[in-house]
Amino acid sequence: MSGGKPDGLPSEAELADMDRDELVKLGTAIDGVELVHYEERWPVKGTRAERRAERTVALWFTIAALAGLAFLGAFLFWPWKYEAPHTDEHILYSLYTPLIGFTLGLSILALGVGALLYTKKFIPEELAVQQRHDGGSPEIDKATVLAELADAGVRSTIGRRSLIKRTAGLGAGVFGLGVLAVPLGALVKNPWQDSETKNSLWHTGWKAENGEKVYLRRHTGRFHDVELIRPEDLAAGGFETVFPFRESERDDEEALVAALKRADNPVMLIRLRPGQEVVKRDGQEEFNYGDFYAYSKICTHLGCPTSLYEQQTGLLLCPCHQSQFDVFHYGKPRFGPATRALPQLPITVDEDGYLIARGDFIEAVGPAFWERKS
Repeated sequence: MSGGKPDGLPSEAELADMDRDELVKLGTAIDGVELVHYEERWPVKGTRAERRAERTVALWFTIAALAGLAFLGAFLFWPWKYEAPHTDEHILYSLYTPLIGFTLGLSILALGVGALLYTKKFIPEELAVQQRHDGGSPEIDKATVLAELADAGVRSTIGRRSLIKRTAGLGAGVFGLGVLAVPLGALVKNPWQDSETKNSLWHTGWKAENGEKVYLRRHTGRFHDVELIRPEDLAAGGFETVFPFRESERDDEEALVAALKRADNPVMLIRLRPGQEVVKRDGQEEFNYGDFYAYSKICTHLGCPTSLYEQQTGLLLCPCHQSQFDVFHYGKPRFGPATRALPQLPITVDEDGYLIARGDFIEAVGPAFWERKS
């Protein structure tokens, strides 16, 4: 203990008989605390100004609660699926992201403003100086500190301001629900539901339906362009990100955009240099077309895009956590936290000379899927 500690400390029996005020005084003396300045915000209780300040704080907490409820409503029920421009539904769709951003931001702002106003309006002005000391604290220090914390709560007057407590609890509670809804809302999906369709967790947009061809489509930067790929379009050692396309989607703006935005659709199409030795995975010896290999772009660690390719070493690099996958060795991880190989898409060329998918991936795409064998 540092200097300033009083002599004649009370015994445990005397300590048990002391009230909170006595413990506070004893604690400050033991800890060498000097109260330089202390002033109540409202020395006269129950004035109109005090009640007005209380209602102002409660108003901000109420706004936080209402904004949180609005966020939950918008996040769960507002139309979020893509709607093409020039349609009546497009306006509602385009408002989805701004709406959830505004309501969640307003909820956070209102909670912060309410807490700051309460501190400025009701917490007493206090300035204290305390000496530091080393080592652990004895029981007497623990008892007095608890008393000081309780005393601080009483002096903050929060105990008798039920309106503020209720609105603050409501605002924080609703905001907490909103925070939970953001990460959990997109994760609640039954992997076995519609497991044979392209919209299940078991399949991707590369799954053929009704015997229709699935072409490899280049993304030009314009969502509605359809540019298919021939083998001669890619130079040796080159690579490109491609997406699935069906002729039935050519005039369907929503489908064209959805194919580019779907998280498990991006594929890295890579053309190896001639003569490159490749180790193929058992059961996937025919998945490539000559020097052309197609691997999922979704990292098997945490789902980032494996968008960096070194043609000399054959390594695909994930920029998020530095996982490296060996294209020369069936996409096997070589470095970093990823432990599973990149799924390979079986490809070929149709009678018109366009690259197409021979089928969907034979394993689920993405990170840490529990049914993957690799």
